Amino acid sequence: MVNSWSRLALAAVIGLVLPCGAAAQEVSFKDPVADDKGPGTYTYPTDVVYKAGSFDITAFKMTVKGGQAEFEIGVNTLLEDPWRMGSGFSVQMIFIFIDTDGKAGSGFTQGLPGLNVRFGANDAWDRCIILSPQSTSKVRSEVEAKAAAMKSAVLVPNRTKGTSRTITASVPLTDLGGGDPTTWGFQVVTQSNEGYPAATDLMTRKVNEYEGQHRFGGGNDGECDPHVVDALAGKGTGDPAEAQAQYQMLAYECNPDGTAKKLATLSMVRK
Repeated sequence: MVNSWSRLALAAVIGLVLPCGAAAQEVSFKDPVADDKGPGTYTYPTDVVYKAGSFDITAFKMTVKGGQAEFEIGVNTLLEDPWRMGSGFSVQMIFIFIDTDGKAGSGFTQGLPGLNVRFGANDAWDRCIILSPQSTSKVRSEVEAKAAAMKSAVLVPNRTKGTSRTITASVPLTDLGGGDPTTWGFQVVTQSNEGYPAATDLMTRKVNEYEGQHRFGGGNDGECDPHVVDALAGKGTGDPAEAQAQYQMLAYECNPDGTAKKLATLSMVRK
């Protein structure tokens, strides 16, 4: 009996020290369907592997459990692995940008190479998690070669998996710098896994004026257009009006030679 009471007392103390909410923190957003058009004009490559909805984000969730930050990205089609990547998906590539400190000017305002985007000063990112079907070692070597100045802020999960309509991965919460995730800003963008990227692009597929077998269309043949197919926008509720907010956020201007006159500027979505 004494031991039973001792265990009950210990459990009560633990309950006071670790409130129920501390066991699992969660941040989630939704995104409108059928807004996978970048700034509103983009079209998919023509090859059959790029199924309708492949790059259409429907939901994002981050859950903290046992010291791990677990990520789930929902897309608007059943995932397939036509290129036999071994991860349950092939064509998608997800970038999760996080503003962990909420300080203007702290972090990076430049996007990763190949995305052709920037972030506003109040939405600078402190961490980016890359969800790719390619091997962890391959992605990390690409980061080392093409984003060396940012590599300490770029995280590549040890395993990324696609099942049904959801891509999942996890990283240690400590790698995100700690703090309360419910106060962070998030931006999630979809691109396509590119096995033969340009020398300066971080495994991203290009957007051209006209779509091709393995090229998105509706953009520009230069490097002034954002190579982003879908992104979170507005308050992240999934309201259809957020599609227009995305198109405005991804608006860009080009010089006659294809260089950027105005890069698309991304903002974070916050709870």
